[in-house]
Amino acid sequence: MISIFILLSVFILFYINTLTNSLCLQREIPMERQPSVFRTINILITILLITSYIEILYS
Repeated sequence: MISIFILLSVFILFYINTLTNSLCLQREIPMERQPSVFRTINILITILLITSYIEILYS
């Protein structure tokens, strides 16, 4: 079960990064701010994935 969850998590992170890149291009976010945007979104999505795994594990 953990391997399936990790595999899906990697796919989700990749897809979210693709969407974040599209957002940066569409909103014309400067290159200096883009790493900050990616970092913030990746941290939040990682927290979401970890908490959802914990919820699934203990339910």
